[in-house]
Amino acid sequence: MLNALSVDVEDWFQVGAFETVIAREDWDRLLHRVERNSDAVLALFEQAGVKGTFFTLGWIAERYPALIRRIADAGHEVASHGWDHKRVFTLGPATFRADLERARIAIEDACGQSPIGYRAPSFSIDKRTPWAHRVLAEEGYAYSSSVAPVRHDHYGWPEAPRFAHRPLVDSHLIELPVTTVEVAGRRLAAGGGGFFRLLPYRFSHWAIARVNEDERRPAVFYFHPWDIDPDQPRVRNAPLRSRLRHYIRLSAMHGKLLKILKAYPWGRTDEVVAVERERVS
Repeated sequence: MLNALSVDVEDWFQVGAFETVIAREDWDRLLHRVERNSDAVLALFEQAGVKGTFFTLGWIAERYPALIRRIADAGHEVASHGWDHKRVFTLGPATFRADLERARIAIEDACGQSPIGYRAPSFSIDKRTPWAHRVLAEEGYAYSSSVAPVRHDHYGWPEAPRFAHRPLVDSHLIELPVTTVEVAGRRLAAGGGGFFRLLPYRFSHWAIARVNEDERRPAVFYFHPWDIDPDQPRVRNAPLRSRLRHYIRLSAMHGKLLKILKAYPWGRTDEVVAVERERVS
């Protein structure tokens, strides 16, 4: 059972938790740590002997093309995370299409590859965006991994299917949601990110095993380069809940990641989508 390993390539100041206290026009004046952190992720993957998918902001690809080339040259998939982390439900169809195009051009210029996969910032494709999958299909994307089928205060589409599906009846586009588990009638997030960093390792290990062995489906796991950077700057004026979510247990993340990467088979998201496509066709 090959599981999908992914990294959302964004810097510490670009996260949704800080969007109300850090202005986009200030981004270029802040300390950038995405290149050093992404190189640390590449080293971690090499140590674990795994390949993955790097969902990359076009904003990052434009400024750090050598990094994107290193990712591609190492055999990882380079996919799109949009241009500058605007949530899809804040855009309209035309603006979303322009955002995709701007990011695609930056990624192509950086590594010579056109992305076929997309992940919405903050998993922001949900019931408010009934047009989003149609735009992705029309723009030539083969898959999206943009839905979190849970209830959360920042994102979520709890009514959405938990596993790979075709959101459009007349398109081969695949939506591959981030992993969840069902416990006592409740869906719990189990696909990495802050949940993996904050919760005990044994929960994620159990959840992935349950999805693989009991439900016979691949897990979809993600994290960010800043998740393994305990020395990143602190945003003191952010809401307390956001600060707690963002900074707690950063120093533990590297070791936990290495452990989970060695515990299960992991691969690129496009590889997992190719297998799942046969199931849902």
